[in-house]
Amino acid sequence: FPGSGLSKVAAELVTMAQDLAEAASLQARPIWWPRILIGLVLAAGLMVLASASSIIRFDRIATGAFDFMQGVEASLNVLILFGFGLLFLWGLEERIKRRRIFRQLHGLRSLIHVIDMHQLTKDPNALDADFTSTEHSPRRTMTAAELGRYLDYCSEMLSITGKLAALFAQSVDDAVVVDAVNDIESLGSNLSRKIWQKITLIEAVPRRG
Repeated sequence: FPGSGLSKVAAELVTMAQDLAEAASLQARPIWWPRILIGLVLAAGLMVLASASSIIRFDRIATGAFDFMQGVEASLNVLILFGFGLLFLWGLEERIKRRRIFRQLHGLRSLIHVIDMHQLTKDPNALDADFTSTEHSPRRTMTAAELGRYLDYCSEMLSITGKLAALFAQSVDDAVVVDAVNDIESLGSNLSRKIWQKITLIEAVPRRG
């Protein structure tokens, strides 16, 4: 259907597919700066912990109880801060990738709704011999074969969007991303199922003579 809105959506899907395939490939690669940062923080924390622990003198607990308690308190504070900092940095790479993937999936979800909008006015009942349009009805000039092919294209594009979303589930091992991908695949499948209901109705609608 050259020149139609659906052809423009199809061209946009091709461009998005290329971008998403490249983005999914990039997400499979490690992000090195958070890993380097974790190593630096780990090394610095161990150095500070060793320095604080040097204050503790077990051989002088009786004569230097204050210094001993001060050293224990300093060591515990370092351990707590070090633990929280390391915990935050440990999931930093995963959060960065997740945010990038969600941005890509949002664009894919928007395109799914655009594809769905293009088939909303394609009503098989318009082929009925008794169908009468109103002044506000959309202009319908497609034959039964053209309408069936048009709806089939919409269904195929929705199927492709699900496959594109699955690329991200393959590139990262993240349960949150997998759930988001499954939601997009379910959305595309549900809309595609409704389109196929229209396609089956085309054969059942009595034609004009």
